[in-house]
Amino acid sequence: MTVALAQISPKLSPENFELHHAEIKRAILAGAELIVFPELSMNGYMLMDSVFEDAFFLDALDRFAQWSHEIDIVIGAATKEVHRIYNSALYFSQGKLLATHHKKHLPNYGMFQEARFFFKGEDFSHFDTGFGRVMMVVCEDLWHGETIEVISREKPDMVIVIANSPSRDFSRNGMLGIQKQWTRILSTTAILSGTHLLFVNRVGFEDGMGFWGGSMVLDPSGKVVKEASLFERELMTSEIDLKQATIRKYQLRGE
Repeated sequence: MTVALAQISPKLSPENFELHHAEIKRAILAGAELIVFPELSMNGYMLMDSVFEDAFFLDALDRFAQWSHEIDIVIGAATKEVHRIYNSALYFSQGKLLATHHKKHLPNYGMFQEARFFFKGEDFSHFDTGFGRVMMVVCEDLWHGETIEVISREKPDMVIVIANSPSRDFSRNGMLGIQKQWTRILSTTAILSGTHLLFVNRVGFEDGMGFWGGSMVLDPSGKVVKEASLFERELMTSEIDLKQATIRKYQLRGE
């Protein structure tokens, strides 16, 4: 299958529909069957108190369901459920919202203040798509052993990781320290679960915080098979052979 990773720079605003639609149309023309956007791609990251006005009720995102008749779509958005607001990943397919994951591990240290504004999700679960079994996680989720343990146990065919990872730890060789750390975590998760990983990180600046991009696709052996550029907007497409995940899970004696 062909996947598209949309490494975008969203506005700090709920007015990001057209940006998404433009990338979706480009992905369809490129022959992609799935497009994935970064964490909070519909809102921007530094929402602070505006989260209460800018978060979406799910029916306000119905146009993604309509667009998903031609291509499966994963977006990131601040979502409302009654009085609760979540940092969510949403998977649309065949004209409907197929699955939602609410970020469980909310960072609340240094430059991060998510726990002040979002409710925590409760669990991690898989769901079935036309491409096989999928799990979604949001950024900080994957930095916790519990998450990797669940993924390793469930052994889905694909794990989608959406992120808003800021730039930090510049090294002399030009590679970011945070980029190295993410690659290690993603590779370890792929190896332990025998699955393909799609990592989509945003670019651009908000209130002095810069995001590095570097979105990547990893195969079930933990190898980075394709990687997007740093700091630049990009729609990266990549081929995935789902049979690789089946073979790797057999080697791990998964079901």
